[in-house]
Amino acid sequence: MNLAEGVQIVSFGILAAMMVGSALGVVLFSSIVYSAFMLAGVFISIAGLYLLLNGDFVASAQLLVYVGAVNVLILFAIMLVNKREDFVPFPNAWIRKALTGVVSLGLFALLSTMVLATPWSHSTPVVGGESSTVLIGEHFFTDFLLPFELASILLLMAMVGAIILARREYLPEPSSSGLPQTILTLPERPRELVSVSTGSDSDSTDTNRGSSRRE
Repeated sequence: MNLAEGVQIVSFGILAAMMVGSALGVVLFSSIVYSAFMLAGVFISIAGLYLLLNGDFVASAQLLVYVGAVNVLILFAIMLVNKREDFVPFPNAWIRKALTGVVSLGLFALLSTMVLATPWSHSTPVVGGESSTVLIGEHFFTDFLLPFELASILLLMAMVGAIILARREYLPEPSSSGLPQTILTLPERPRELVSVSTGSDSDSTDTNRGSSRRE
């Protein structure tokens, strides 16, 4: 065993322990925010494993899509919900935990059997010594340019639709005549501020009237 193989084995052990620990944190943490952060750790560990397999493009896509988009979207959804109530445990919750443990152990045994029974082969270098990212980029902008641009247009349409749905309160409501209103209304001010401002305005008006009468 040379130095490169030893570094790969140590890196694989660290990434595997990080992935298993993060996955356990996702399941065992009672706070859903901590579970979301642990899920980001799982995605980062998987990206590191892809790097060990010489899949630099898949590793970068893993970081950009899952960590930078999916996990951030989950965190935004959790923060927008802003649930302040504590979760109430269900009666006989230990039955569900026991069933979950049995299913998890069964899946672990199945995957371990598949890993041990599969004849794994060593990864072969890329033909020509080029990186997979360079090859995929060349195919994207030559052979698959039209599908690539169509996918970007579809993503842009989905983003615009999401923005319109999120800002629905600013859309004009149809009037009784059937024609859409062109004036957008601002949110109503709190009643306390309105009453305070009305009271101060009335006091100033009374003061002005009293001063004019004295004159």
